[in-house]
Amino acid sequence: MGVKIEVFRMMLYLSFPVTMFWVSNQAEYFEEYIVKRKRKELEDFKERMRVRKEKRIMKRMSMETEN
Repeated sequence: MGVKIEVFRMMLYLSFPVTMFWVSNQAEYFEEYIVKRKRKELEDFKERMRVRKEKRIMKRMSMETEN
């Protein structure tokens, strides 16, 4: 009886890391999450760049009107 339990434990110890590795490398589970996150980051970046560009343009215009 003890040998069967030890064999079961050894199989569990060996199969658990392999199973976790396999699950974590499945693209279907994480693809949608990653795509949404990257898309949001890209939109935020575009917005920051647009605001920065507008500030530069406004600064140039104010400098030109002063001269």
